[in-house]
Amino acid sequence: MNKKIIFLSLIILVLAGGIWFLTKSKIKSGSGEIIHEVSPVVGSIQKLISTTGSVLPKNRLEIKPPVNGRVENILVAEGDIVKTGQILAWMSSTERAALLDAARGQSEEKLKYWQEAYKAIALIAPIDAEVIVATTQPGQTVTTTDAVIVLSDNLIIRAQVDETDIGKITLGQKAIVSLDAYPQVKIDAVVEHLYYESETVNNVTIYKVDLKPDKVPQFFRSGMNATVDFISETREDVLIIPLEAVIREKDQAYCLVSKGISGQAKQQVKLGLADERNIEVLSGLTAADKIIIKGQKYSHPKGDTGTNPFTPFRRRQ
Repeated sequence: MNKKIIFLSLIILVLAGGIWFLTKSKIKSGSGEIIHEVSPVVGSIQKLISTTGSVLPKNRLEIKPPVNGRVENILVAEGDIVKTGQILAWMSSTERAALLDAARGQSEEKLKYWQEAYKAIALIAPIDAEVIVATTQPGQTVTTTDAVIVLSDNLIIRAQVDETDIGKITLGQKAIVSLDAYPQVKIDAVVEHLYYESETVNNVTIYKVDLKPDKVPQFFRSGMNATVDFISETREDVLIIPLEAVIREKDQAYCLVSKGISGQAKQQVKLGLADERNIEVLSGLTAADKIIIKGQKYSHPKGDTGTNPFTPFRRRQ
């Protein structure tokens, strides 16, 4: 019986010692600091210029009637792709509409006669395009100022770039676009046009920049709001560490490097490109080093499982 008690006591002591050791290695006693180790990794890093924009037609073409009258038939729907010369709708002039209405009250022969004698007017697509507005209904009266159908040849993203960043944007530059309606979808795009005239928005000088998506998704709609990240610089196969691992003192940068049982040491590093989370290490560290990161102890909100503080940016496929 005594042997069992002694054996259980030893197990409890070992477990208690292990828990104490782990706790001490994670939280510095009395300081509220959380200490963890990470290793530099080899990966890609990008410097981005972020701004907002919206989806717009590159060429928005309104199809208006040549005379006042009445729409008889609409032959297309929103989202349809049309070709140059395709008939989009039929309409009657005001005079033809009056004659047809009078003939309907007389006989079928009279109606057919005036339909043949007084031809309807065709509204024709002047370009290859997509129908983005087709809300006019048959029987609706229209004037020469009304757009019966609206066409768009291409949907683009128009971004607003601050004047302090416009010098970093060039034709053909790559960008990543995400729509507010579909934030999980990343769309590759390139800069197609930079406007030369500035605008003032909320007392800030901005320049418009048009981007052409590599592939226009089916869910693109004119007027959608977007976030645009211009890729100003990319480095691949470089050593990167989290920003929180960097200690800055005067004009120098350091990292705390673990020396095993010997403790830790400050290591001076030379840094390069940085994004919102990570930074490139040019010299001073290797992938085999263990970097110590200190942070303040805190509690996660209910339901928050936390995230990895060191997830490097990965190159998009």
